[in-house]
Amino acid sequence: MSSWISSWLAGEGPVTEREHTVESDQYRGERLGLPETGAGAVARPARKVAAFAIDLVCAGLITSLFVPWRFTDTGAMQTFNTWATVTWAAITLVGVGFFGLTPGMTLLGIRVARLDGRSMVGPLRALLRTVLTVLVIPPVIWDVDFRGWHDRAAGTVVIRLR
Repeated sequence: MSSWISSWLAGEGPVTEREHTVESDQYRGERLGLPETGAGAVARPARKVAAFAIDLVCAGLITSLFVPWRFTDTGAMQTFNTWATVTWAAITLVGVGFFGLTPGMTLLGIRVARLDGRSMVGPLRALLRTVLTVLVIPPVIWDVDFRGWHDRAAGTVVIRLR
């Protein structure tokens, strides 16, 4: 089995049991060199999901300024949803690429950080994360450090700011 898929299937391939479970003396993010609690610690899934929801609401509100929506008209709603997705992608690309955060992340005190220690995530990594997030599956499959496939592919992790 290929190594990229064995990283989340227990008992398959070269991955050890230690990578699948957090032992009693190990916390989430320790393997990445992050603190256990406070600023710089791995963000919990609830915060990430809430930040994503806030970003979707922001994108919907911005889109509603330019694109009419009518719940009874399927075509109008499809157009609205398409533009709302494009708006969300733009917010995410610019926010994460240049600042490491989006409006939702700012409100909840989390940000995207590179694992190599550089300060800016960069537009290419942000583009990769955004495209994989649109596909839905990569962000909902996490490893022991709460990193989705989109974060693993981009070499990033979502951390707490406070």
